[in-house]
Amino acid sequence: MDRIQSMQIYTRVVEMQSFGRAAESLSLPPSRVTRVVKDLEAFLGVRLLQRTTRHISLTPDGLQYFDQCKRLLADIEAVEASFPGSAGKPRGRLRVDMTLSLARLVVLPRVKEFLACFPEVQLTLTASDRTVELVQEGVDCVIRAGTPEDSPTLVAKRIGAFEWITCASPAYLAHHGWPQTLEDLAGHQAVGYLSSRTGRSLEWNFVVDGESRFITMPERLVVNDTDAYVTSAIEGLGMIRAGSYMVLQHLQSGRLQRVLANYAAPSAPLSVLYPRNRHLSPTVRAFVDWVAVVVGEAEPGWRLG
Repeated sequence: MDRIQSMQIYTRVVEMQSFGRAAESLSLPPSRVTRVVKDLEAFLGVRLLQRTTRHISLTPDGLQYFDQCKRLLADIEAVEASFPGSAGKPRGRLRVDMTLSLARLVVLPRVKEFLACFPEVQLTLTASDRTVELVQEGVDCVIRAGTPEDSPTLVAKRIGAFEWITCASPAYLAHHGWPQTLEDLAGHQAVGYLSSRTGRSLEWNFVVDGESRFITMPERLVVNDTDAYVTSAIEGLGMIRAGSYMVLQHLQSGRLQRVLANYAAPSAPLSVLYPRNRHLSPTVRAFVDWVAVVVGEAEPGWRLG
C-alpha cells in the first residue's frame, strides 16, 4: 500500500464529503477510492469514517488521522517545492472560478500565456458569481469583486479594483430622460442584480459629502449573471450600475451612455481567494501571481474619469 497516496485520497474524501466527488477530482475510479479507504482502515485497525447512504462523517480516530495527514502532506509538499526539480514546478489539475464577464473580458484573452508558461498544468475555469465551497467542491481558488468577508479558512489577496458606472442605453434615455440628481432615480427603472449572498437585489451605493448613500431602485427585471445584466441594459430594459471593465467597450461604442458621472461610487476591489493552508501549492501560487499581473495591467484602462 502506498501510504502517502492513501493519505491523499483519504483527505480528499473527507474534504469533499463524498467518495464520488473525491474520485472525480482525483481522476480515479470510485471503486479505487473506496478500496483505498477500506484498506487504510484495515491497516490502521480503526474505523475512520461513518458511512450512510446520504453522507459520511468522521469518527474521533478519523478526525485525528485527518489532521495528522494534512500536516504531513503539507510538510512533504513544502520540502519538495523547496528544490528546483519537477516536484516544485506548477503541474496537475487547477480549478478556478470567476464571474463570466471577468473570464470573457480579462482572463480568457490572455490565458494562453499562462498555459504556455506552465505546460504541465491542466486548467478548468468555471464561471459563476455564487458562494463557492472551495474545499468541498474541489475548487483551488476563486476571483470575486467586493470586499471579502473575514474567513478563518480562506486567504484573500487583492489583485485590483474597478469603478462602479451608472449607465443606460441611448434608447432608454431618449424615452425616460437623463437623471441629473440621485433624487431623479426614483422616476427611473433599473435592471436588478441578484446577490448570491443575500438572495436580494443589490442596492446602489453612492458617496455624497463623504458618506455612503444607498438607493433601492425600482425594478421589473432581475438577473443573476453579469453578462445578462449588461445585455439587459443594452436592450433598453433599464439602467444598471456595473463594473467599469464590464461596460467599457459598450461606452466606447455608444451602445451605453454613462449618467450621474458627478456622483462618485466606492471603488470595488477584485480579490483572489484560496484555502488557508500552511503551504500554498506551486500551481495555485503560479496562477495567483499570474492573474494579479494580468489584472494589474488591465486596471488603468478601467478608470473612466
